[in-house]
Amino acid sequence: MALEIERKFLVDAKKISALNLSGGEKIFQGYLSTDKNKTVRVRIKNNSAFLTVKTANIGIVRGEYEYKIPLADAEDLLQICEPFTLKKTRYKINFAGHTWEVDFFSGKHDGLILAEVELSKPDELVQLPDWILEEVSDNPKYYNSNLVVE
Repeated sequence: MALEIERKFLVDAKKISALNLSGGEKIFQGYLSTDKNKTVRVRIKNNSAFLTVKTANIGIVRGEYEYKIPLADAEDLLQICEPFTLKKTRYKINFAGHTWEVDFFSGKHDGLILAEVELSKPDELVQLPDWILEEVSDNPKYYNSNLVVE
């Protein structure tokens, strides 16, 4: 099984804006399933498309299976996903040996900024940048699959 080990954090908008980020990826994604035990996501980013299946979280660990699919198929599937879709712009920031993915949400979640860091093991130590506000790894409210149903 492919595993995703990830911590998630709320971001301080003022501090992150001071970094003058550039080169963000536009992401459009939707959910065919938002079941708490499994999600099925369709995502388009940089003219590439993916279908992703994720299992339920056990702490910060879950199964993840991702497959590249034709762009036209993803566009069709995203129409099926409506209204369970979201848009965000993702920036990657290298900090203290880890790559952070910082997502700026638009639409009904405009102003929400979340950062994720993937780890190789659940107890891996991570130095937090000063733009981190609060860890929300264990708060389902901030799962993308739950944001689309709010």
